[in-house]
Amino acid sequence: MTGDRPHSPLEALELAARMLEAHGFAIVARNERGDSLYLRRPDCAWHLRVSNHARTAKQRARRFDILASLVIDGPCSPDQVGKRVRDAVRNFDAARAQVADQASAAGSRK
Repeated sequence: MTGDRPHSPLEALELAARMLEAHGFAIVARNERGDSLYLRRPDCAWHLRVSNHARTAKQRARRFDILASLVIDGPCSPDQVGKRVRDAVRNFDAARAQVADQASAAGSRK
């Protein structure tokens, strides 16, 4: 994985995971095929999913602890992976803030 050549989806997933580590995320689970990774920050119960496919409705219903997903379903350059990582982190942080706001609002109504 060198230069600006497009990486295969699996190579790009691994690159994205390494880039997410710089944002404080760590891999906590991986599916058997290795095409879906689940990452979280040490101080957080919520997950960010990195995969080569979007989640199905059944998966979304089962895993409500995933706040954001980063999907890489085709070859990507390192720059493209970096942009997707930045977008996923932004989406994760926004979703986490929304969850916190909802919990705070629910607590103030009691």
